[in-house]
Amino acid sequence: MSTPSVKQLEAFWWAATCSNFATAAQRVHLSVSSLSKRITELESALGQPLFDRSGHRAVLTDAGQRLLPAALEVLNAMAALGQALDTREALAGHCRFGVGDLSALTWLPAFVAAARQAHPQLVLEPHVDVGGVLEQRLDDGELDFAVIAGRSSRSSLLSRPVGAARFAWAVAPGLAGAGRLGAAALLQRHALVTLPPQAGTTRLLDDWLLARGASVRERILCNSWGAVAGMLRAGLGVGFLPTGWIAALGLRAVGGAHPKAALAPLHYAFQWRRGDARALIPAMQQLALAQVDFTVMPGLVGTGPHASPHHTGSKGHPAEIGQDGTWKQTSCNLYDIDEDAACHR
Repeated sequence: MSTPSVKQLEAFWWAATCSNFATAAQRVHLSVSSLSKRITELESALGQPLFDRSGHRAVLTDAGQRLLPAALEVLNAMAALGQALDTREALAGHCRFGVGDLSALTWLPAFVAAARQAHPQLVLEPHVDVGGVLEQRLDDGELDFAVIAGRSSRSSLLSRPVGAARFAWAVAPGLAGAGRLGAAALLQRHALVTLPPQAGTTRLLDDWLLARGASVRERILCNSWGAVAGMLRAGLGVGFLPTGWIAALGLRAVGGAHPKAALAPLHYAFQWRRGDARALIPAMQQLALAQVDFTVMPGLVGTGPHASPHHTGSKGHPAEIGQDGTWKQTSCNLYDIDEDAACHR
């Protein structure tokens, strides 16, 4: 038996753990044919097939299943060797990562600027969507990492805490009951304006409602914090926003500092795929730890308070980062929101 190369084992591991060969090829910066060639060479070296290609989708054979943990050990050992040498070389290639809408509106620009300064040859491709969608795309190998609310429950993903966001209930000053009713009572009279169920804030909201025996009369769902803020300014209902936004948007906080009105902090984590031994991951983790800050006010412009709701979400589009470090495409404007920008991404 010939000795497999590290590149062959790397191609095999990504092909075995991604949703398809095309995604795996992107992760190792190869064409699909080049990836397949490395796997074929590995199978020849080992003298047995690692994938069953007889069906619509290639699946691991018994030999492939046995090789997978051994291949991971080799790749982790190579990563440890690189970290021990600690050459601190600049990264290159493409980095596709996911963040939620709140992250995109707050700390993402600073993160991108820092990443570009540290790694000028690295092409950044952020994708903005709700946490549940990003976690699935990360698990499928479509993203290199994601910063989303909560730790992942998937055994295939690892998580590291990087920060927390704090929220408070808010309404337009002219909303009926504002100033004299608490959040639970207002929710019996007005619609709850909030993000869809796949968002990380769902757990936060559910815990708050359960602890107070409160219920929701009606919900207006939208996958954009900008649209939620706009609808609250328009007096369409009750909702919660980052604490630093409320006064700046001319809204009224509900309940103030009263313990019964308080929402628990929402903790965010840097998530990546188990076994991903590339130098990219620890480098991006360190940048995230330094840059994640949910107290930053969005650097967007506009004054129109109106927004249009929509009751279904869709997969987010990538936002290109220009040479000057600015974010060229955003999902919607915090204040001036039209129907398409608010909830169609």
